[in-house]
Amino acid sequence: MNVDDLVAIDVHTHAEVSSRGTSSLDDDLHAASSAYFKVEGKRKPTLEETAAYYRERRMAAVIFTVDAESATGTEPVPNEEVAEAAAANPDVLIPFASIDPFRGKAGVKRARRLVEEYGVKGFKFHPSIQGFFPNDRSVAYALYEVIEETGAIALFHTGQTGIGAGVPGGGGIRLKYSNPLHVDDVAADFPHLKIILAHPSFPWQDEALAVATHKPGVHIDLSGWSPKYFPPQLVQYANTLLKDKVLFGSDYPVLTPDRWLADFAKLPVKDEVRPKILKENAARLLGLTKP
Repeated sequence: MNVDDLVAIDVHTHAEVSSRGTSSLDDDLHAASSAYFKVEGKRKPTLEETAAYYRERRMAAVIFTVDAESATGTEPVPNEEVAEAAAANPDVLIPFASIDPFRGKAGVKRARRLVEEYGVKGFKFHPSIQGFFPNDRSVAYALYEVIEETGAIALFHTGQTGIGAGVPGGGGIRLKYSNPLHVDDVAADFPHLKIILAHPSFPWQDEALAVATHKPGVHIDLSGWSPKYFPPQLVQYANTLLKDKVLFGSDYPVLTPDRWLADFAKLPVKDEVRPKILKENAARLLGLTKP
């Protein structure tokens, strides 16, 4: 991957459909999230279509599935398939994986194999969909140990989720699991673990900013929201204390990078900070450039 040729690095995109045509979410949750996000364009692009989409825009994309099979009963898009697509498109795709934390020792073993044999760079956790508190030592800590040891990144969904929004009972998805303060415990217990708090963490934005300011290994991605809706304190911290720790993410395909970047251009972000958010911070965190 030639970082110099890239316009931006999108650290948050989803592999929505496998080569078999299966998805990590059932049709009701997919439909509800599409309505919630007012999705523009194809809702379930293939991995090759995603690669072509980002190549056309001269961007790179971190891409992952979400493994929440224990909670949802739905098999995820295979991590191996995501990693193989990234290996086939190394100029644009950066593979992350997702392991349901309730897979126990088998999940821990699989996580190590995905890093060592498939070149996976990080792991996506969605506490609300997966149904766990990130700081529950009995559930996910063995996974964090492997992620920290291998130098991979742990990316946590934080705040409200569009998945289940508008469905009776929210589809059984509970928001409480995604308070970023739970990840503060993880950052304290694993001081060398590289962490990304995904999304503006409504209704816990201040908590996310506090954690990222206090813990050196914690970063924030800006995915899932149009920048025109960012709370003022998020923009303030991105311009100042967290200018080296805030990352561009779109949440493609539910939110396109085109829409995100158009709205980001209108924010009062300092000229010297924009390239950090769009590319430089992610390149450093992902090990694509020297620290």
